[in-house]
Amino acid sequence: MDIAALTVFLGWTTLINIGFFLFAVLIITARKDSIANFHAKIFGLKKEDLLRGYFQHLGRYKNLIIFFNLVPYLALRLIH
Repeated sequence: MDIAALTVFLGWTTLINIGFFLFAVLIITARKDSIANFHAKIFGLKKEDLLRGYFQHLGRYKNLIIFFNLVPYLALRLIH
């Protein structure tokens, strides 16, 4: 795999991951009460803990997208 193909690959993976991230943010933001109630019943957790966990997960996912997709993509764009 050459640098050009790797750059294209990382560009697409960045876009796909950002799309999944935005979809998750929209769903959790719009339906947070019903989702939290559903998961609270299934797992026996407090609703407040679940809501905090959702947004912590989204924050970690955002950081992973930046560090493993966006930064390498931008670095390859700069050298190519």
